[in-house]
Amino acid sequence: MATVTTLRFLLTVGRWRRSRGVIFQFRTLAVLVPGVTQIDNKSDFLGKKPHRKHPGILQLPCVRLPQALTNAARVLLAESSMSNVEKEVHALTSYLWSRHLPVEPEELQRRAIHLEKKFSENQDLPQTEEKLREAVLHVLRKTTYHWQELSYNEELSLVYMAARLDGGFAAVSRAFHEIRIRIPEFKPQTLMDFGSGTGSVTWAAHSTWGQSLREYMCVDSSAAMLDLAEKLLKGGSQTGEPCVPGVFFRQFLPVSPKVQFDVVVSAFALSELPSKADRTEVVQTLWRKTSHFLVLLENGTKAGHRLLMDARDLVLKGKEKLPSDSRPGFVFAPCPHELPCPQLTASQPLACSFSQAYHPIPFSWNKKPKEEKFSMVILARGSPEEVNRWPRITQPVLKRPRHVHCHLCCSDGHMQHAVITARRHGRDLYRCARVSSWGDLLPVITPSEFPLSPAQDPPEN
Repeated sequence: MATVTTLRFLLTVGRWRRSRGVIFQFRTLAVLVPGVTQIDNKSDFLGKKPHRKHPGILQLPCVRLPQALTNAARVLLAESSMSNVEKEVHALTSYLWSRHLPVEPEELQRRAIHLEKKFSENQDLPQTEEKLREAVLHVLRKTTYHWQELSYNEELSLVYMAARLDGGFAAVSRAFHEIRIRIPEFKPQTLMDFGSGTGSVTWAAHSTWGQSLREYMCVDSSAAMLDLAEKLLKGGSQTGEPCVPGVFFRQFLPVSPKVQFDVVVSAFALSELPSKADRTEVVQTLWRKTSHFLVLLENGTKAGHRLLMDARDLVLKGKEKLPSDSRPGFVFAPCPHELPCPQLTASQPLACSFSQAYHPIPFSWNKKPKEEKFSMVILARGSPEEVNRWPRITQPVLKRPRHVHCHLCCSDGHMQHAVITARRHGRDLYRCARVSSWGDLLPVITPSEFPLSPAQDPPEN
């Protein structure tokens, strides 16, 4: 982890470069293929730490649920009268992972007009208005994704707990871990969780920041889900003492901007909203309630990533100024920039996702550690100059003899495939890249003076 002195040095140097409009003159900086320069060894970048602990490392070891939460989940499932729980868990998991966003009314109307015009031009089809309408509706029913809102009653809430409690906890823990590692002095006191579900966000926040947090506001429209979350906090009963103090539950999202929270979270909840208009309203409300960090997570699919990028753009382009908080927003993670996502603008769009290993709840069907694949965006109030903008590693690092392949999202909004060797780029950068993983930051500087080429796939060995 970089010291405060080191970070201030890098920020000072960065401002000097922008003001003078020249390229670094340090002889220790070597051009990387193409356009990335080596770390500046003169700044004592590693601070006498080993390369495996360089400041860009954000890896989180295999996550395990708090024992009290594991015990409570097992008690609640054992007390239920449900049969074929394993089958229900697999079915819900598959459904949630393959789920698409609902089709907007405007898109349905556009498709209907296109089909009507197409059928009207076909002389072999009946041309009466009623027959034409029936033909259009028939095709729309067959080709349109039928999104349905999930109603979480007591039974479905338990199935969701068995299916998603551990994976959701792992993903949120990884997001909180990044904030804690990069800004260790940040000690939040209040947190709001929209779409709180089983309460995994509360447990993850408590595990990350401990006694610093004194108030948790959990908001979920399902009374059954709120009841389940409260039982989990009390060891599986209604009357026990809560394991995490200061947790409050409510069914409706407070809209007043007068009260803000240090951390606001929406984990796998925006995709549960029925329309883009609803998502827009919720994201705007969540941002108004944010005093420091807004953390958004969804499944690591193209649909989940695109939804998060829409929310990101909505906050960054928002013109609304709060009388009590006029600070602008910027992207804290994972993007090192506020430009359009290069993953979405590529010729073959990909989901920007990450993976976190975790130990599942030891139910009969959970035997081995699993991987939670998720997409995230963390938005912060303030100025981007307050944090480093190192390139983000967006795919698994490929380690080969004497060279390393890294796919990077850089601060100028481009993707880059970098092939790093010790001979060309220096021992420090090579060893830092070799111990880095998917999701880490690579501690290099990307000067805008060097043009970047599009990312390419590494050669197969």
